[in-house]
Amino acid sequence: MRRLMNFLAGAICGALVGSITALLMAPSSGEILQQRARDRILSVRDEIREAYDSRMAQLEAELEALRKPPKSDQE
Repeated sequence: MRRLMNFLAGAICGALVGSITALLMAPSSGEILQQRARDRILSVRDEIREAYDSRMAQLEAELEALRKPPKSDQE
């Protein structure tokens, strides 16, 4: 879980730094830059949600497997 949180924190920080750099360095108009920034933020948000959902499903499956009683060979 710690690795996932580290990854998410890095992804968010990278997205913020990239967005700010793009806004400061880009030769486009303000409206175009704002739309591109919104699109990128939404894209990153969707990627984070997908990673979260995937990891949550994996952890829930592992938890369910641990909750099941072990099968006995003597039955």
